[in-house]
Amino acid sequence: MNSPSGARTTAYDFTLDTIDGEKRPLAEYRGKVILIVNVASKCGFTPQYEGLQELHERYGDQGLLVLGVPSNDFMGQEPGTNEEIKTFCESNYHVTFPMFSKVKVKGSQMHPLYQWLTKVKGKVSWNFNKFLIGRDGRIVEKYGSMTKPTSNEMLAAITTALAQKP
Repeated sequence: MNSPSGARTTAYDFTLDTIDGEKRPLAEYRGKVILIVNVASKCGFTPQYEGLQELHERYGDQGLLVLGVPSNDFMGQEPGTNEEIKTFCESNYHVTFPMFSKVKVKGSQMHPLYQWLTKVKGKVSWNFNKFLIGRDGRIVEKYGSMTKPTSNEMLAAITTALAQKP
């Protein structure tokens, strides 16, 4: 919920468009642990889709929700349309976690969600930066591209976040 001053204070204060073009208020995910990842199909880190899908399958029933948010902000590594991105993810990595429409994650046209995320945890440095959101909708931590989704560091943070009560 927005604070009295209108400032956005949790992930639940934002809306994204799904990869199929439907508006999705993140408030629909209230009480979940959310991993927001800016993804790209033609990046050296693209194989991380496999680890993201593994997290989704392994922890989804416990309340983890992986959100893939495509961006073409880094060397044009996500040039496709939303439909092409969806097809790529499903056919190459069997992605079943929610995917969203392509957004800007840096610069003057940065999506409001990313304005909030980066204000709190610093700029997005490349594709596959990961923001872990607790059950309360607040940012737990940011992880760079080099941190694999299934690294011990990420698994420990996810399991700790999942153990917290909303």
